[in-house]
Amino acid sequence: MTAVPVSAPPARRAAVGAGTRIALLGNPNTGKTTLFNALCSARAKTSNFPGTTTEMRTGHCELAGQRVQVIDLPGVYDLRHASPETRITHGVFTGARAELPDVVVVIVDACNLTRNLVLVGELLSYGRPTVVALNMVDLARRRGLSLNVGAMSKRLGIPVVETVARTGEGLEALRAAITGALTGGEPPAHPGDLPPAGATTETLTVWADSIVAESASGPVAGGHVDSFTERLDRAFTHPVLGVLSFAAVMALLFWTLFTLATLPMDLIEATFAGLGSLVRGYVSPGPLRDLVTDGIVGGIAGSVVFLPQICLLFFFISLLEDTGYLARAAFVMDRLLYRFGLPGHAFVPLLTSHACALPGIMSTRLIPDRRDRLATILVAPFMSCSARLPVYVLLTSLIFAGRPALAALAFVGCYLLGATAAMFSAVLFGRTILKGRARPMVLELPTYKLPSFTNALITAKDQGLRFLSTAGTVIIAICIVMWWLSAYPKVQPTPEVMTLRTQAATAGVSPASAQVLEARADRLQQRAEQQGSFSGQLGRIVEPVFRPLGFDSQLTVGVLTSFLAREVFVSTMSVLVGGGGSSDVDEGVVARIRTMTRSDGTLVFTPATSAAALVFFVLAMQCLPTLTVTRRETGHIKYAFLQFGYMSTVAYVAALLVHQGLLAVGVS
Repeated sequence: MTAVPVSAPPARRAAVGAGTRIALLGNPNTGKTTLFNALCSARAKTSNFPGTTTEMRTGHCELAGQRVQVIDLPGVYDLRHASPETRITHGVFTGARAELPDVVVVIVDACNLTRNLVLVGELLSYGRPTVVALNMVDLARRRGLSLNVGAMSKRLGIPVVETVARTGEGLEALRAAITGALTGGEPPAHPGDLPPAGATTETLTVWADSIVAESASGPVAGGHVDSFTERLDRAFTHPVLGVLSFAAVMALLFWTLFTLATLPMDLIEATFAGLGSLVRGYVSPGPLRDLVTDGIVGGIAGSVVFLPQICLLFFFISLLEDTGYLARAAFVMDRLLYRFGLPGHAFVPLLTSHACALPGIMSTRLIPDRRDRLATILVAPFMSCSARLPVYVLLTSLIFAGRPALAALAFVGCYLLGATAAMFSAVLFGRTILKGRARPMVLELPTYKLPSFTNALITAKDQGLRFLSTAGTVIIAICIVMWWLSAYPKVQPTPEVMTLRTQAATAGVSPASAQVLEARADRLQQRAEQQGSFSGQLGRIVEPVFRPLGFDSQLTVGVLTSFLAREVFVSTMSVLVGGGGSSDVDEGVVARIRTMTRSDGTLVFTPATSAAALVFFVLAMQCLPTLTVTRRETGHIKYAFLQFGYMSTVAYVAALLVHQGLLAVGVS
């Protein structure tokens, strides 16, 4: 995309009012969003630009006693490239994407003047009233850089204000400059030395250098790099030290994430468990109580329980991004991931997906290129998430009973298999539906700085609310549907169940014995209801599809119900074998499941079948909430269908090869 001079209508020069629009523009990592948060406080909302999945944040701030709108545009390096963010920004300034802003505030990194002023030079050709916020001047001063904002304002012909968005320094002066630009206040004495219309990047760079030479002096302006920063960069971008540093940082991040998320997740589960008990105490037994407790309350709990992980993850990622470290980590990982058609930015989402694919896919918003973002979203669910752990524990225990070392090795192999499938799938997508290689990652390493905790908190809040308002609502609906399929039609108690309950009620039976008999009757009834439910009937219908993998109707039911969430597989198997509905794996459950038999009396979980099931669960897309997030983040349901179809096919073929291969060598 080339930036061409635009004959924009003249800016409105009127009193500041409710219809006034202020646009914030700047390079990535200049503190633009921090400034937005400082201006708008908590009065902001996140939404998409019309017709895109690229986010914008809009808020309101007080200006000259009036409430005006502020738009936080995507971070861009220039207005020439064809990236989604650049096209959107270009559309805003031409009026094609949104109503023209009344004034543009360009945030410029005071420690990186030349690169940032190139964007200012491009913007000036659009003819919009403009104010420059010279941000992070505190860092520039500490590095010995002396700034002359008067000289810079004279050369540019627009107001230039020194700010420190993180602390709020200069905000009042910036508000005054914006008000002056809006109302036609006193302009700079010099009309400005503007670059020629349609100037090339090289011409703009020379122009920016000349401005820096007149308005800044010191070691940074002279091209020297701070020695401490240089030493940090040598370590963080080193092929070996950089990888080790990133591994240590990510290990600390996820250890902190799991440690801190445990308490709120436990509280959420306990709260909803108490709410379910409360409903049971006040609502008479029947379909309504079952719907509320098992469908609605259980569905909401299944959605909200993800919230602490998602909020904490985005809080930590925001802190890392603010410090400038995340750009170094992406640079290091780009060397490896680029070979598989993925950008270095993809490493954080892929690593995050080992905890849960939902926040992993949501964190692909860090990836600037849409093609790379789609590739990462499509392969992220291959990473072994924490929901797969109960399944891995169960199946490895069945395959390697009494051999914990081999079970542990198989456990590690599951993670390696998932990661390998993700990498080679990315290669395949890059040569077919997402034809092309990952865009070479050209980035300018931002300066190191203290992170904004306010910005991180607002980011965590926004992402948490976004999850609850979009994916969360769909997840609840899915939970209710799956509950209905598993609960209906109701099955009358079998003669064996009736006999046990009669024995429990017989006079002379001790309370302990009666409790044992009732528990046994409940387990048998649960099994009968599971087999007679719509999901059980569906299992018998679908069984021929999975029969080549060694799955019978019971195992097929487990596969089908686990599409709600993978960990449901253990609960389903436990119910079918008469062990209650717990998803926790203990020796009693494993022992009972190991002895499950088919209708012909043979074992369900033979070594070959267990191995095939393990491979299937490693590779299959069995998480409907993930599909809803994929649809949301990609902007089209076709990618969710593609993800589901592709992963299910890969899982089925791999499990088939494993099962038939083991049978061929005599392992049954």
